Amino acid sequence: MSQLSDPFGTGALRASVLRAWRDSPTRFTEDLNAEGDLRAGGYRDRLFVELAQNAADAAAMSGTPGALRVSVVDGELRVANTGAPLDAAGVASLASLRASAKQGGTVGRFGVGFAAVLAVSSEPRVISRTGGVAFSEARTRAAVERDGTVPVLRLPWPADEDVPDGFDTEVRLPLRDGVDPDDLLARLADEAEDLLLSLPWLARIEAPAGVWTRSQVDGVVELGTPSGTVRWLTQAGEHAVWAKPVDGRLTEDVLHAPTPTDERLSLPARLIATVPLEPSRRRVLPGADAALAAAAREYPALVRKLAPEDRLDLVPEAGFPLSEVDGTLRELVGRQLATQAWLPAARGDDLVPSGARVLAVESPRLLELLADVVPGLAGISGYEPAQVLATVGADRLDVSELADLLTGVDRDLQWWVELYDAFLPLLDNHEVTADDLGALPVPMADGRTLPGPRGALLLGASELLDLLADADVGGLRLVHPRAAHPLLERLGAKQAEATDLLEAPALRDAVERSVTDAESGLDTSPLAKAVLRLASETSGEGLGALALPSEDGWRRADELVLPNSPLREVFDPEVFEEDGPFSVLDAEFAEQWPARVLIELGVLDEFLVVENPDERPEIRDLDLVADDAWPRALALIAGRRETWAALTMPDSPSAAWLARNALLAGRPPAEWRLPGAESLAGLYDPVPDVGVRPDVLAAAGVRAELAVRNLDDAADLLDRLGDPDREVSPGLVLRAHAVLAAADLDWSELDAPERVRTVDGSVVDAERTAVLDLPWLGAVWAPERLVAAAPGADPAALAELLDIPLLSEHADARISSDGEFVPWPEMTALVLAAELLDIRLPDGGLVVHDELTVEVDGVKRATPWWVESGTFHGEHHAEDSPEGLARAFAWATGRWADRHLVEAVLNDPATTTYLL
Repeated sequence: MSQLSDPFGTGALRASVLRAWRDSPTRFTEDLNAEGDLRAGGYRDRLFVELAQNAADAAAMSGTPGALRVSVVDGELRVANTGAPLDAAGVASLASLRASAKQGGTVGRFGVGFAAVLAVSSEPRVISRTGGVAFSEARTRAAVERDGTVPVLRLPWPADEDVPDGFDTEVRLPLRDGVDPDDLLARLADEAEDLLLSLPWLARIEAPAGVWTRSQVDGVVELGTPSGTVRWLTQAGEHAVWAKPVDGRLTEDVLHAPTPTDERLSLPARLIATVPLEPSRRRVLPGADAALAAAAREYPALVRKLAPEDRLDLVPEAGFPLSEVDGTLRELVGRQLATQAWLPAARGDDLVPSGARVLAVESPRLLELLADVVPGLAGISGYEPAQVLATVGADRLDVSELADLLTGVDRDLQWWVELYDAFLPLLDNHEVTADDLGALPVPMADGRTLPGPRGALLLGASELLDLLADADVGGLRLVHPRAAHPLLERLGAKQAEATDLLEAPALRDAVERSVTDAESGLDTSPLAKAVLRLASETSGEGLGALALPSEDGWRRADELVLPNSPLREVFDPEVFEEDGPFSVLDAEFAEQWPARVLIELGVLDEFLVVENPDERPEIRDLDLVADDAWPRALALIAGRRETWAALTMPDSPSAAWLARNALLAGRPPAEWRLPGAESLAGLYDPVPDVGVRPDVLAAAGVRAELAVRNLDDAADLLDRLGDPDREVSPGLVLRAHAVLAAADLDWSELDAPERVRTVDGSVVDAERTAVLDLPWLGAVWAPERLVAAAPGADPAALAELLDIPLLSEHADARISSDGEFVPWPEMTALVLAAELLDIRLPDGGLVVHDELTVEVDGVKRATPWWVESGTFHGEHHAEDSPEGLARAFAWATGRWADRHLVEAVLNDPATTTYLL
């Protein structure tokens, strides 16, 4: 080819463009902007994509799959390809920025996509065996006589270079400064596999990093790569191809049209489709729904190419779409998957998912057994498959629903055993729960198949069956012996032993109605014997409703007393009358059964301990004891460990009841005291000798000490204190008042006493008295009007209880004598006493009187000491005597309890006074 050869007429193309730029300066700017947009925008990173498209189109035009070779020579990136060579139309397309020379099924050969080369080169050339063409930023700048940026791909020049052997065309790109050829080659290595899959006319890509090849057999595209072989299963339609990796699963991809776009997809297969795109070939144009719908119709065909067990891999997972196109395509694909037959059936042809049911546990054996039982049952099972298939309209069949579906199914016993065999490992592996299988049908011994193993009985020894047959108990759910299976036991069926039979609802119901049946004339003796026989082997607890013969007809077992029970001696005779709460068990019948069995059924022999509504043990039937039988009843209670424990437990409800309601010598125990409780003498009388041990009397409520546990106790104690016929010692009065003041009770529910006991033992009207709250007031107040409690008690609480005032609030008192203020340190005798007793001297001092007098309500009274303000820090007064000084000093130092010791030391300061 000569140097001046211009086979593609580039001179005319240049002249036309230059003329247009001269005639319309804005056209130059438009071309410059258009090329800049392509370079920086849609085609900025599509170099190999666009060049591979051109190569594939050239191969398609030649009718032979093509090859592409990429190399770097002397700073140039060179991309050679086989196929139809460059022609004039292609050159015109290269230089137009707006037109494409594509024909038929090609994807845009030498159109605007060639602008992708500008990202790496400003001097691109295309060399072909038919001629070459070159573009140059520098030559264009010189042609237009302008500085700065100019369009590169508008002015072509002829290029006279040779094409590499074995190739028809080569694009040569001198690389811009800063472009790393190794990075470009690495990008090609990343894109080569996808390019070969998307471009079926491209069969081979060669590069320094290796060789990539493409072949296809029976819908499987095999890609040879430097790292191994990659295989894709494909399904081709008219304008679309779906592709799935043979080994692996796509989770995120882009739409290929046929090369990558920017439309992100979340489908598990790649879509290579002819859809309308923007000029940048990155985005789908509006109105592409028809093309996408056509592609979606081919999707189930790709699914059917997979083995049945692998088909779920192509069902899109639930999630948010990655793009608008993705959302549309997911909806279209989901609709096709829901309405076309592709889902393997448990038996027979493929199912349409929207009419299928998917077992939510994985079990091939269950699918075999249920194939003819559950219509539309899918041949794929498991929780995750059920979740996935729900997205395409399939119904999830939970095991709990399956159990309901099996109700009424007519199958032989062996089929049921095999079904239980299939369920058992699922239960062991926690894939199903016992609740899921709660309604599983079970074949019964009587030929019925009833839902639910719970409560069913697995037949044990045949003598038990005979016994129950004699008792004629209907409704017992006895499992057919040939259907017995470990699964049924795991689900609540029980071996038909005595305990299980006694707990069977049908037998319990028969027991509950046995008295009614007996009164209506039915013979309930077989039932009684059956239950007693079973109870002999285990326990009869909870069967107190069983009808047993008594002296006056059939009665509940828990309404009977053993013929030789000691309770017959202590219960009131009315208890055993015809309409009474108890009767006596027939003696002949009682001899036939162990007493233990009868007692466990509820027949009484001794007092019972039960749990009250507050969940505390208490002794039952105490209210049935005859008034004159309490000593014997208490002996019975004390003689049995359970009743004695219930009586002596802390805060025993039974002890509280006995204290108020039992009778000893005609009075409740709480009204007596123990003979040895002399400290209560005067308030309580000693209990007469009734033949009961002292510890039993104490447990029953006979008093051993002062105690106020409730308002009844408080009311009784106040009545006794206010009884003038009782002689009560002063100390007991003080202690009684202290106990009352300490009781944590709601006094608003108790009427205040009209008469109270004062410190001198007098019983006077309460309204005439006051409660001593400050000790110095006691010396000037009449003892017959003074109420007090033992030291440590709360005077305010006692005043509230008795509804009388505190003395400090009631008495009008003030000092009426004169004295001399003396600082504590100057009182030598007190200083010595304080040192001896290790008492710190208080601040301030003491007003000392020769004779201290206080005027109270207009009457002057002598007193050994006084506190003017009524507080620890008030003004202290005392007469000049050991008693007065000791009391004032003890109160001022907070050592009131030591006042008598201080007085003794003042009387005799010798050390021995303190020590002895």
